[in-house]
Amino acid sequence: MSLTKIAAKYVGLGTALLLLAACASSIATDRVTGDREVLPGSIGDLEVNVGNRVLFDYDRYNLRPAAQATLERQAAWLKSYSNVTVTIEGHCDERGTREYNLALGARRANAAKDYLVSLGINPSRITTISYGKERPAVLGSNQDAWAQNRRGMTVVTGGAAS
Repeated sequence: MSLTKIAAKYVGLGTALLLLAACASSIATDRVTGDREVLPGSIGDLEVNVGNRVLFDYDRYNLRPAAQATLERQAAWLKSYSNVTVTIEGHCDERGTREYNLALGARRANAAKDYLVSLGINPSRITTISYGKERPAVLGSNQDAWAQNRRGMTVVTGGAAS
């Protein structure tokens, strides 16, 4: 095995461990009862108690009422934790070209950002990125998989409680 391949494996392993550590730091486990508690203001808090995903219709980037409700909860959460910054990721299903889906993913991420800003969140606290069809949440070539992959994900990038 070449040195490059070995280095790539260690980089991948290190990245996975860092991600695992970040997730683990937002959830505390009671040593006596074994109950798991999500720490307020953490990545886990946003995901579990607020919701970090909004879904979109096929070939659309307008926000459904359910998506607006999730973003309204996110805005309230962000107002409670004013030191937190987030990135909104735009994702698409596997259909369409790479270029088209990158553009659609960007429109989806920006639609979510614009809605949060309209609710009073400072735009400097929000960045956006499009992954197009490159990072599916669910593998499969069917309506259910496609529906889950057409999404916007809000990810805490800074200031979260540890």
